[in-house]
Amino acid sequence: MDSRINNPKETETIAKIIGSVANPGDTIILSGDLGAGKTTMTKGIALGLGIDQMIKSPTYTIIREYQQGRLPLYHMDVYRIENGADDLGLDEYFEGDGLSVVEWGKLLGEFLPADYLDITIEKDPEDMEKRKLLIQAFGEKSEQFLNRIEQKMEERT
Repeated sequence: MDSRINNPKETETIAKIIGSVANPGDTIILSGDLGAGKTTMTKGIALGLGIDQMIKSPTYTIIREYQQGRLPLYHMDVYRIENGADDLGLDEYFEGDGLSVVEWGKLLGEFLPADYLDITIEKDPEDMEKRKLLIQAFGEKSEQFLNRIEQKMEERT
């Protein structure tokens, strides 16, 4: 799925849809340059899950858990992990009862889950408000997740 986003509000709208159709054990890997909107995307996903707590980037804490929504949200930022991903017990999150959202997830390498939804956010070089969003499914569960997102987006139009 490929989308053009004109501003942060549109990012939030799409992200809310993603959160609203997430199931337990779904995993999202967020990719994009610094400042592309990964944390903004996560904030919208949280709203879609019914979480209205302030969402902060877990850059230094690595994992933040939010329990108040329809599903728990496990928000991770693995940018600063060089070694030791296996010590974090990430599988427990990926296979758990919530939605895992991992910023910079590709850095996990071999510790990346086998099944995940990859969301890449690219800045528009000519307009700093605009973004290109590419969503790809890797695995059967994530294929179903992507289908639910596309169906919900079609219902909106």
